[in-house]
Amino acid sequence: MKRRTAREKALQALFQIDLAKTDVQDAISNVLEDQPKDAYLEFLVVGAVDNLEKIDEILKANLENWTIERLGNIDRNILRIGTFEMLKSTDVPVNVVIDESIEIAKAYGDDQSSKFVNAVLSKVKLHLHL
Repeated sequence: MKRRTAREKALQALFQIDLAKTDVQDAISNVLEDQPKDAYLEFLVVGAVDNLEKIDEILKANLENWTIERLGNIDRNILRIGTFEMLKSTDVPVNVVIDESIEIAKAYGDDQSSKFVNAVLSKVKLHLHL
């Protein structure tokens, strides 16, 4: 599975976990739809869930005039995946993470999502000194 697809599937899984309180492994199975397991998808979903508190603290520190709870589910989970990937992925450059997050926001979010995701993740990048 391409990494873009893994990121999109991770967004779908986190959306299920966030809204329906679906079990992590069940959410991953649901989005795979009988496709073979994917290590990067698993890395993103399990990592984002396991590090949720730290990720949300980083996001809260970089949101202006917003709370994490007030964000739309799509934007919030794109930001969580992007922040996790910046923190833990050793082989994906930070600018690639931001660009991929923007493209996913264009595909799944509303008209303003891509600009919002770009602004927040750019601040996160500076915050993390990456």
